[in-house]
Amino acid sequence: MSLPSELALDPGILGWITRIEEISPGLPGLTSRDPLLRRAAERRLSDLLAVDAVLPVPDGVDRDDLVVPGPRGPLRMRRYRPAGETGPLPSQLWLHGGGFFGGSADEQINERLCAHRTLDSGVQIFSLEYGLAPEHPYPAASDDAAAALEALIDGGARLGVDPTRVGIGGNSAGAAIAASTVLRLRGSLPLVHVDLEVPALALRPVGRAAEQVGESWREEFAWVAGLYVGPDGPMDSDASPLDADDLSGFPPTLIFVGEHDPLRDAGIAFAARLTEVGVETELVVGPGHLHGTPGLTAVFPGARAWQAQHAQELIRAYRSAPSAV
Repeated sequence: MSLPSELALDPGILGWITRIEEISPGLPGLTSRDPLLRRAAERRLSDLLAVDAVLPVPDGVDRDDLVVPGPRGPLRMRRYRPAGETGPLPSQLWLHGGGFFGGSADEQINERLCAHRTLDSGVQIFSLEYGLAPEHPYPAASDDAAAALEALIDGGARLGVDPTRVGIGGNSAGAAIAASTVLRLRGSLPLVHVDLEVPALALRPVGRAAEQVGESWREEFAWVAGLYVGPDGPMDSDASPLDADDLSGFPPTLIFVGEHDPLRDAGIAFAARLTEVGVETELVVGPGHLHGTPGLTAVFPGARAWQAQHAQELIRAYRSAPSAV
């Protein structure tokens, strides 16, 4: 893990880094340039780390899998709903992280964090299993997200969704896909909120935070971005949301960035651009956080504070949105 040498990190984060160093030699695929080998190794690492570093799924949350139509076939979503709730609820489509080529709705960290967030916020969460690069380069994942949003809004009572209070969010690459989806859907679907957690909002290094982590990180980021856009490059600028010509028309947007995340400055710049065009924007900089630490809820107090604030922001955003049901 490439980090500036002067960082003073929380003991919980240091323990997490040590555990990564212990596990990684047994997962040689972590350094592979074969995206399928890399995907499997990163999934294994993530699930092993989650056992100790992420609080388990709490009681009081119902979970089930749903299938809706997608552009290339059925799309699976895992629904998290506060137990005992009846009737339509405000609902968020959530897109997991994983560098555009990895991750899954089934990943333990996603299971645990989504369950806690829906319990703490009362917002029903639909975690989407979207198409991954390189098999499905941009805009495939965004097309999947658009189809899922349409299904949630049209499904209404059948899915337990309040169609007038539907939003989208995501973590890291998933946040970039969420932002791209909003750019492509502006004016066609009535979304009430956008939730971007440690987002990869530019497919290029941006600012001092990206400079500090060194050349190896920038090479890695370029490789990941190349997988996402494909050999011919992106079909439009919406693949890299910070570089889009026009950001007007966004719903109210929440952006969480980590203080020591190399993606930090792109998130801050995106928030500034949204504000300039009159979008209601809430920017939160998580003190002491690296890119991967918001989920370390079992070992890092800062992660618990991050997730608690995240839930409170969702309560504010969805409860303030008018409902027609």
